[in-house]
Amino acid sequence: MRILVIEDESRAATFLQIGLEATGFAVETCMDGAAGMETALLGRHDMVLLDVALPGRDGWDILAEMRRREIRTPVLMLTAHDAVEHRVKGLSLGADDYLVKPFAFSELVARMRSILRRCNQAAGEIERFEDLVLDHTKHFATRNGQSLDLTMMEFELLHLLVRHQREVLSRAYISERVWGMSFDGESNAIEVMMRRLRRKVDEPFERKLIHTVRGLGYVVR
Repeated sequence: MRILVIEDESRAATFLQIGLEATGFAVETCMDGAAGMETALLGRHDMVLLDVALPGRDGWDILAEMRRREIRTPVLMLTAHDAVEHRVKGLSLGADDYLVKPFAFSELVARMRSILRRCNQAAGEIERFEDLVLDHTKHFATRNGQSLDLTMMEFELLHLLVRHQREVLSRAYISERVWGMSFDGESNAIEVMMRRLRRKVDEPFERKLIHTVRGLGYVVR
């Protein structure tokens, strides 16, 4: 699981990174609001730990922009403010949970795992984009009511694209998330898989959903 920590206090950021990596998470840290905003909007992490009081752009701004762009990465807000209105504001903007500083590290990890479990359960439900329907429980997909004969790997690739709909995903990101391996720039495996997926998802239909963004990657829109 890849965790993005956006925290401007260096000791707190170091504490979180060391503790989470020891727990088994892969951690990326940003120390200010501008860098945090830019990184969070890439949508490449499984969760964001987001401090509210940040220089440049505060945590509210980052959260609001993520949700405005339909980036659904779960967000756990970290703040020193315990007022009810702060908790309500965070949850209203789309935060998944809210933890007040100082907190026990064990509670943080427990809340993170609870959020991730909820997200995994949600991923087991039916997901729709335009006339495309994915049933994650059965690994079954249809378009315009017609069954799509997808392999397991093709389904996982389509699921990744739909989960990040309207976000351009790089070949490196796709390789890591679908194949679980580092991107090999000399390999054309992703291009081959994408052609196969398009033949099944797009070619029989007038409206095309899968698009190549030259030099950047692929997007469903």
